[in-house]
Amino acid sequence: MIRALRKSEGFLYVLPALAFVTAFVLWPLAQLVYLSLTDTSLLGGGEFVGLENYVKAFGDKSFWRALEFTLKYTVFITPILMGLGFALALLTAPNRPLRQITRGIIFLPVVIGIGSSSLLWFWLFDQQVGMFNRILVDIGILAEPAVWFTKADMALLGVTISITWKVIGFGMLLFVAGIQSINGEIGEAALIDGGNYWQRVWYIILPLSLRVILLTTLISVIGSMLAFEQFYIMTGGNPRGQTFTSVYWIYQNSFISFKLGYGAALSIILTAIVLVFSTLQVILSNRSPSQ
Repeated sequence: MIRALRKSEGFLYVLPALAFVTAFVLWPLAQLVYLSLTDTSLLGGGEFVGLENYVKAFGDKSFWRALEFTLKYTVFITPILMGLGFALALLTAPNRPLRQITRGIIFLPVVIGIGSSSLLWFWLFDQQVGMFNRILVDIGILAEPAVWFTKADMALLGVTISITWKVIGFGMLLFVAGIQSINGEIGEAALIDGGNYWQRVWYIILPLSLRVILLTTLISVIGSMLAFEQFYIMTGGNPRGQTFTSVYWIYQNSFISFKLGYGAALSIILTAIVLVFSTLQVILSNRSPSQ
């Protein structure tokens, strides 16, 4: 009896996690899959229609245009977040009081809700009272205040600035954790061998931080692929729907047009795309050098 309990001890430890995943991930996902196979309306009613919603999705130019804009936003913002985040991590990784305070200041915007942050930056970009326009005019970059959200490229740049300010501290802390986990003796040995700072960064810190970099990149990519609040608040999809993201378009179909079944099918497609990125990250992480 005691042996049997000991053998099942490991299962009992993971049972709460399995129950949580089943109740809050697998069951809702199964419900979503079933919903995507119906023509359910938010107003009620609906019948099983099989793959009809998916066939409709593949011919939905608006959805693919929104997905294209989402990918463009992801490709645009990810290198900025990764590059600046890693640079800030290199500057603040040593545990010294001033650098710890600096990390705290950079991380502070992360705790602000993304809705509140978007409202703040929407005000900062305002043509008449926004401080951002005033600063750019005062230093001579702009001849006159710009209306940021009437052009898709300007809107993309404005949202990118606001999100970079909002989340860069999170990536920085992940990078700091990766850098600090590297055995200090490796850096000291390289220093004794005559390696300068940038050689140590390129040949030691970067390779040994690769798994953290891949994980942080995946988190950033998933966050960008699921972007909604910042565009809903700051651009409203304007101009003429050119800044609709995938999630925004799903929201439009599910809760504005009341087509829950079709919105569920679009959600499944987006989930599959995110799953591809996650699988790629796992493959690359398994091939990266371990410390």
